[in-house]
Amino acid sequence: MILDAFSLQGKVAVVSGCDTGLGQGMALGLAEAGCDIVGINIVEPVETIERVTALGRRFLSLTADLRQIDGIPQLLERAVAEFGHIDILVNNAGLIRREDALAFSEKDWDDVMNLNIKSVFFMSQAAAKHFIAQGSGGKIINIASMLSFQGGSACRRIPHPKAR
Repeated sequence: MILDAFSLQGKVAVVSGCDTGLGQGMALGLAEAGCDIVGINIVEPVETIERVTALGRRFLSLTADLRQIDGIPQLLERAVAEFGHIDILVNNAGLIRREDALAFSEKDWDDVMNLNIKSVFFMSQAAAKHFIAQGSGGKIINIASMLSFQGGSACRRIPHPKAR
């Protein structure tokens, strides 16, 4: 059967920002394909947990603010401790602040850049270290939404950093 060629049975996927939207959809799709899921979110992804576990998959929920990168290695170590390995990283968590360029604060700038750029690099780096140590490789998927390409009266002068 053709679907067997796309089976992810026995794989573990780490998905950031899987509480709603694209991230939730990716976590559910990966679970349907056979993955257990590690969700890293700023809030508990209650609906996502219920839907993934209803598919017969395991879900490890890790709460973290990825604007702060200090704890990233420990997050992935917890995932490996729970499941024995990780196979897929989906960097989905993202943030946009709509503000006129003349009023855009340094804190807002740092929040957007830290989550949308800095955390993506350091999550990827931490995952790659595990992939190498496991000897089985892995996949890293970076996500950007259509907001990366849309302007608006409040953000037209600020390029969105997730436009990769």
